[in-house]
Amino acid sequence: MTALDRDGLADFLRGRREALQPEDVGLRRGARRRTSGLRREEVAELCDMSADYLARLERGSGSQPSPQMAAAIARGLRLTPDERDHLFQLCGHPRQPRHLRDAHISPGLLRVMDRLQDTPAQIIGPMGETLLQTPPAVALLGDETRYTGPARSALFRWFTDPASRSRYLPDDHELHSRVYASVLRAVSTAQGLGSPAAELVTVLQRSGGEFAALWERQEIGLRWSNAKRFVHPQVGRIDLFCQTLLDPDQGQSLLIFTATPGTESYDKLALLAVLGSDSFAGA
Repeated sequence: MTALDRDGLADFLRGRREALQPEDVGLRRGARRRTSGLRREEVAELCDMSADYLARLERGSGSQPSPQMAAAIARGLRLTPDERDHLFQLCGHPRQPRHLRDAHISPGLLRVMDRLQDTPAQIIGPMGETLLQTPPAVALLGDETRYTGPARSALFRWFTDPASRSRYLPDDHELHSRVYASVLRAVSTAQGLGSPAAELVTVLQRSGGEFAALWERQEIGLRWSNAKRFVHPQVGRIDLFCQTLLDPDQGQSLLIFTATPGTESYDKLALLAVLGSDSFAGA
């Protein structure tokens, strides 16, 4: 492990904060803004840290950020993967393993996500890990970022937890299963032996049942339809369209869900966006 570079970290944090503009993170530029970039308070909120701690880091007097805090700073400052690696080195931490680097959200997708806070949208990793959701997406699908271990992958949950299928129309379950198996085959081949995707294949094959049968079919390249049919526990069936924006370098996808104006699904989606997930917690 390398030593914490206090001065280098301080210069890097100040430089990245001053380079960011309010529009880069979905904030409005007020008429009285005097700083050339973001305020410390704004960056601290984006990084889920105190403004006082950020100020001390920028002065070169703060305590060493943990790997978890460094990852939060990298996301808050919209760092590229290379910039994230540089930040970890300045913080005195080694370069992160491939699967942790892949979990760092693409800054390009994050900039788009910042402008979609009133729309169901979420960023998905290569194995179906939900990395970030807008509040309307949580209201529609539940909090999919809360899982840990193999359950972080929607692929794993789909084949091991029957409850994971409850928000999807039963008529579509077979297609979902085939596509998930196809996606995992492509990802595991790309990542190679010993990768997290390959390990997930081994775990699911041992479980037998549906996945093992689908894996034997050797299907590859299957795709979901843009039309998505959900069954929400409170408002019932919702028919949506899903648009996908890809970041091929990091294997991440931004999913954006919309409904046709004037339809019942449009009204239900608007209701969920207004009420949010908390209103249904005790239902």
